[in-house]
Amino acid sequence: MPVLDSTRAISGKYGEIWMDGEWLSNFHTCEATVDIQYEKIKRSGKRADGNKVVGLEYNGTISGYKVTSDLARKVAQVLDDRKGAFVCEIIVKLDDPEAYGYERVRLKGVQFNKIDVIKFEHGSIVEEEWPFLYDGPEWLNPITAN
Repeated sequence: MPVLDSTRAISGKYGEIWMDGEWLSNFHTCEATVDIQYEKIKRSGKRADGNKVVGLEYNGTISGYKVTSDLARKVAQVLDDRKGAFVCEIIVKLDDPEAYGYERVRLKGVQFNKIDVIKFEHGSIVEEEWPFLYDGPEWLNPITAN
């Protein structure tokens, strides 16, 4: 078995978050997941039930330093009964120069599900967290060995 070349481990320091073509340089954390929903299927003659995929749920969160209220104002359009939810696209990029290539993932149909109207703690840098739902991922450039 080959030994891990520790210089090839991907560092999150090279992660970038882009929303509708704009780099959100103040955001430093992103997580996007897919929850797979199963239903139990009873099988005749077997003790163990089978599992059938019946749904997918796409969730994520971005977080970082509060620099402006721009995102809050965009998401807050949902508070106006005459407007719909703010929908955008997020592209997340990991491009560590020592890793085996890079990857970019597009998160389609992003809708945020929380608005922090105001939040701070005396003596601390203000950070914000934005949980969201999305319609699905698209891998734009998979990591490949050099």
